[in-house]
Amino acid sequence: MGALNGYKVLDFSTLLPGPYATMTLADMGAEVLKISGRDKYDLVVNWPPVLPGAEVTGAQAWLGRNKKTIFLNLKKPSAIEVVKKLVMEYDIVVEQFRPGVMAKLGIGYEQLRAINPRLIYCAITGYGQSGPFALRAGHDINYLSRAGITATAGRKNGGPSLYNFQIADVAGGSMNAVAGILAAIIYREKTGKGQFIDISMEDSVVPFNSMDGASYFAGGPLPSRESGLLNGGKIYDFYETSDGAYMSVGSLEPKFFAALCEGLGYPQWRDGTVLREDADKVKAAFRDTFRTKTRDEWTRIFSALDACVEPVMTLAEAADDPHLRHRGMWPSVPVPLTDGVEITQMGCPLNLSECPPEYRHAGYPEGYHTAQILSKLGYSEEEIRDLSN
Repeated sequence: MGALNGYKVLDFSTLLPGPYATMTLADMGAEVLKISGRDKYDLVVNWPPVLPGAEVTGAQAWLGRNKKTIFLNLKKPSAIEVVKKLVMEYDIVVEQFRPGVMAKLGIGYEQLRAINPRLIYCAITGYGQSGPFALRAGHDINYLSRAGITATAGRKNGGPSLYNFQIADVAGGSMNAVAGILAAIIYREKTGKGQFIDISMEDSVVPFNSMDGASYFAGGPLPSRESGLLNGGKIYDFYETSDGAYMSVGSLEPKFFAALCEGLGYPQWRDGTVLREDADKVKAAFRDTFRTKTRDEWTRIFSALDACVEPVMTLAEAADDPHLRHRGMWPSVPVPLTDGVEITQMGCPLNLSECPPEYRHAGYPEGYHTAQILSKLGYSEEEIRDLSN
């Protein structure tokens, strides 16, 4: 049994933040029903490739995991009535429209909590429900830029750099939505009251300024690119190897720095005093030394040392990594509409000893359960076609 068995979620979100949050809830046992517009473009739904015979893309099969999905045309009053019927038996609503859109449709928090006072309603937006930027469009790169994160990322001579994942969307919006919803569930268990949860993706990445941010507001210097302990200003960095690959060095503490020096052949620097005397010389020497061997050769050397030095691996290598396999991070998940086909997916990182994540099925094609769900509410075939188109 999952931790959230018995809880029901209506998911109006698209793209990545909301769908990842609701997938996490579904992996923990919640019953999630995704409501989509037939003609609304969703980048995830159209992100290739399409799985043979499954009528879904790989991304859709992942983010739709453990969910059911229906089409509703929310521009029609009759479809709004469907939502109001559903919300009488659902615990949680997750949406990702700009502020005010759901209220204009007639299914905002105030309208829905009048039907179900215990409702937990989570709205994920770029800039939050209030403030000068509340109605402004944005994406992950914008939230990171406006929150002060991007100004310290990358190289002095090369400008800001991108990671190939959505930090504000997932680490910020998705996971804070999950945390907020779980906190609201606990509050409701104590008081019987639902509530509104306002998740801003820009807000979510403000704390990611972490130690440099805290130091700045305590009177320290303004952080800048490639100048700090953790953004390339010291030895904590990536180092190119002779085959054009890279090693990651996180040898911050004295014992790890000592092991790093042993592995690279600088035992005379073990005590760390050289870092105070000439840190630039040390880093330059380390760069030159790393270029003398391949990534795999350095990996073998540091596998025997407790130095916080690891290879920069491709996704294919990570998928074959014995540790991540042991941790269950690459589950095989049944693909609906196929004859017993399973697909490797990225797993849920929440490891609960009594109720671990469950991977019941990959995502269905959008709208697949429309007739099943709406017929249970008493709608005819003709009414269902009208409601979903």
